[in-house]
Amino acid sequence: MAPKRPKGAGVFPKAVESPAPHRPDPDALYAALDLGTNSCRMLIAQPKGSGFHVVDSFSKSVQLGAGLERTGRLSRSSMARTVQALRICQQKLKRNKVQQMRLVTTEACRRAKNAREFIRQVKRETGLTLEVIQPEEEARLAVISCAPLVSTNTEQLLVVDIGGGSTELVWIDISSVPRRDRPAAIMRLHAGFHPPESPFPAAKVVDWISVPLGVATLRDQFSDVEDDSARFALMSWFFEENLADFAPYKNIQSREGFQIVGTSGTVTTVAASHLGLKRYDRTKVDGLRMTSDQIDRVIRGYLDLGPIGRRRDPRIGEDRQALIMSGSAILQALLRCWPTDRLSVADRGLREGLLYAQMSANGVLEDGPF
Repeated sequence: MAPKRPKGAGVFPKAVESPAPHRPDPDALYAALDLGTNSCRMLIAQPKGSGFHVVDSFSKSVQLGAGLERTGRLSRSSMARTVQALRICQQKLKRNKVQQMRLVTTEACRRAKNAREFIRQVKRETGLTLEVIQPEEEARLAVISCAPLVSTNTEQLLVVDIGGGSTELVWIDISSVPRRDRPAAIMRLHAGFHPPESPFPAAKVVDWISVPLGVATLRDQFSDVEDDSARFALMSWFFEENLADFAPYKNIQSREGFQIVGTSGTVTTVAASHLGLKRYDRTKVDGLRMTSDQIDRVIRGYLDLGPIGRRRDPRIGEDRQALIMSGSAILQALLRCWPTDRLSVADRGLREGLLYAQMSANGVLEDGPF
């Protein structure tokens, strides 16, 4: 006897959907895109308290400035790679319905003879409007991105942003600002290095400089030197020579109350190597304080590995093996010049600065300690 068919068999099953994750209000979303000499990076974020919550992100090495040092122009292949990456950014912006954004580009487009042509191509093929920002604004944005890492004990602050095509250094005196307000005083620099009169105690920018040497441009300066150690020594010396016009370089500074904050892929890679991370972990790197001895030990390890060993190191890899040495040469020169045996590592930079500046200008960040 055939078994009876269960009641309800053959009825189309009712779909059970997991609840969709709570989407942030599109009106509250901000985007920041940083197209540098080497990388294209974007963050989409929502204001949260005195900071923000990242909703979406993008990062890709596009090498926009490849060959720029030699030709003075952006190559067709580098522009094509970059446009492809920007298409992905455009899709993310559209999907998240972002209305408030700043999309900026820096040293490569400041220097390239065909930068305007490239920006028009980007607009035509992606609909995105890129804005070329000047070195002072780039330096200012790097500074405010690091505000949460400023110690309340700091009186003299040096922020260093090692980019692909340039390196920005900003020296800030916050000795007259009450300790608790020092990070907030740094944040208020979003209005400019010489902001209008304010009832709040102000951070004073003593001096700043944009050195037209970053990890890509410094590497290209000495690409004809075959010996790895000799090339490293020459790069470090050459970078220090370019600091001669930076006022604090000429004066002896007190070690007491001094803090140096470094923000770049170089600094975070050195930190990851120091920690022995097999996979990069931002939560362990951002805010880490490293001694100059620890940094020297990592850099000596890179030199011992040589180009082949660095390519095989998962924390460095094929794309960054040459760039990490030019970045390390800059880092070593900085630690040689200033009176500190510690460096604060910042896994943050232009994108975060752009977000903080937009949100601060719109008054959507809460006041208070970070």
